[in-house]
Amino acid sequence: MEDSDSECCKNPPTLSSSAGSGSLVEIGGLNAYVAGSSHSKLGIIMGSDIFGYEAPKLRKMADKVAAAGFFVVVPDFFYGDPWDPADKERSFKIWMQTHGTDKATIDAKSVIAALKNKGISAIGAAGFCWGGKVAVNLAKTDYIQAAVLLHPSLVTVDDIKEVQVPIAVLGAEFDRETTPQLLKQFAEILSSKPEISSYVKVYPGVGHGWTIRYKDDDEKAIKAAEEAYHDMLNWFIKYVKQRKASCPWFFICC
Repeated sequence: MEDSDSECCKNPPTLSSSAGSGSLVEIGGLNAYVAGSSHSKLGIIMGSDIFGYEAPKLRKMADKVAAAGFFVVVPDFFYGDPWDPADKERSFKIWMQTHGTDKATIDAKSVIAALKNKGISAIGAAGFCWGGKVAVNLAKTDYIQAAVLLHPSLVTVDDIKEVQVPIAVLGAEFDRETTPQLLKQFAEILSSKPEISSYVKVYPGVGHGWTIRYKDDDEKAIKAAEEAYHDMLNWFIKYVKQRKASCPWFFICC
């Protein structure tokens, strides 16, 4: 992800602050889009791609996950400054230098702490493209119970070696950011760690960003995006929802 020719920059969405059926709140010091019942004890934090938390298809995905019983938070890790392809005064490289995933990971931990203070006791993290790096950073800690990376960018073999929680990596056949060859390396590393549940899948016939930046007339991508949604949801049901349900009453899950 080095320049504006990156696959991460293609098919930019039309952003809308009013997209989605959820609401806008401040949580953990960040503005965020939230969906689902605030009484849920199950939380999902979603890290956006470079286009930020106002992307309509991202919010649609958040709404669908929320409908399954989760309280979903999509933080504005970019503080109102997502990548704008129309900005001719600033290169993508310069934008990336001022929008690092390390700062976003710190912010994500603040959001998670706020969720726990609200009584949410089991939390998963999903990361799309740029947000995949944030999700894998969280997966190296005990802040979350499970992670799903969807066509991630910036994620390295060393990142995967440090994963401590159940993780699913959902990638595309045609992806120069996280190639099928790199995904194979991820799978080999994770398979050498049997104590960590893992799942790596390559979706045929689609490219980087397909889950939330598919074109509305691309039936193959739409079908694959729906499949990825179900794969992600099933992972969170198994390792966030069922984990909480399996905890004995005298043990507080965190």
